[in-house]
Parts: sequence; structure tokens; C-alpha cells
Amino acid sequence: MRLVGEKGEQLGIMTLHDAREVARDNNLDLVEVAATAVPPVCRMLDYGKYKYEQTKKEREAKKTQKISLLREIRLRPKVGVHDFDAKARSVKKLLEEGNKVKVTIMFRGREITHPDLGRKLLLRMGETLGELAAVEKQPLIEGRRMSMTLLPAAAYKAKVKEEMKKV
Repeated sequence: MRLVGEKGEQLGIMTLHDAREVARDNNLDLVEVAATAVPPVCRMLDYGKYKYEQTKKEREAKKTQKISLLREIRLRPKVGVHDFDAKARSVKKLLEEGNKVKVTIMFRGREITHPDLGRKLLLRMGETLGELAAVEKQPLIEGRRMSMTLLPAAAYKAKVKEEMKKV
């Protein structure tokens, strides 16, 4: 097997028994890095310290991650003007926090016969939040509910740039 030292230096090709003795003399652990290589590659390191460093890196990565939640705001097709404005303010607040927002219109009874009212209401919500939000998913009816998903505008711009890079 090929043995690599603690600082990355090549210690040469040796048998498993010899590699274990070298690692034991240095008070280090022998870890197989590349099993499929010919000959297999092993590295000498302090495994406890290595594992600690890995968990520390994972914790740092989690700190910098931004978790975006999908929040839902529900409306009825016959919502009043003031109530609509109050819901629009709460959607605005959620978007400013960086969350995705799913705006849902719930139909009861015979209200389902007028899906155009729900669509107009959802489009009005999108227009009200114009520069703050971008429509990720257009109004779509699912059973007795019609919903539309809004993204914060900054997140939408970043998503579009990422998609452009792929093309």
C-alpha cells in the first residue's frame, strides 16, 4: 500500500504490517483514503482530531446557510378590500424575511363555479407586491383551492442567473 504522512508527504509503498508500525510509532491512526487505487492509498492522521475538524466545518457551513421556508396565506374569493390589504401586508413581511409565499384561495360551496374571481384576486396580489415579489408558479386550481407561489425578488433574480449559466 502507498503511505502518505500527516502533512501530505509521500512515505512510499510498503506492506500493511509496516504501515501500521510506522503509524503506531508516530502515535497516529492509519486511514484508508483510496481503496480502489493500485496500490491502495492510506494516510496517517489523528482520527479523533480529523473527525472534530469535519464536524466543525459542517457547523460553520450550516451557519452560513439560509433556510427558505414556504409560508402560506389563505384568502376567500369574497374577501373585503381592507382584509385583502392586511393579507398583502403580511405577505410583504414574509417576502422581506426571505421566505417563499404560497397564496391560496379557498372556495366553499358554489364559489367554485367562479374560478375567474380567484384568479383575479391572485393576480391582484402579484401586482400589489410588484417589485418585492416574482411569481414562481402561476395561479393553478387544485380541487377546491387555487394557489400561486411568490418568491422574493432577489431570490428570483439569483435563480434566473443560475439557470442562464446552465444554458
